[in-house]
Amino acid sequence: MQYVYVLLSSKDNKLYTGCTTDLRARFEQHQSGKVVSTKNRGPFEVVYYEACTDKLDAYAREKYLKSGMGKRYLKNRLKRALVLTG
Repeated sequence: MQYVYVLLSSKDNKLYTGCTTDLRARFEQHQSGKVVSTKNRGPFEVVYYEACTDKLDAYAREKYLKSGMGKRYLKNRLKRALVLTG
């Protein structure tokens, strides 16, 4: 399985979207500062994830969620979760 995930940074209250085959291990890497793009933004909370059986589908979904339309979709989908943390 491929997982597309969205993290919420407790530090700057911004979202990070990524893709992985091992969600738990990747989350730990983010939490421990081992991912360059999120190194100084932790701690994080997983606020959303999707599972895909195909790697290309997962990467296409990640790309969409990073687009303007995808960000609007996430903000609408996660309205309550984002209000509770903000």
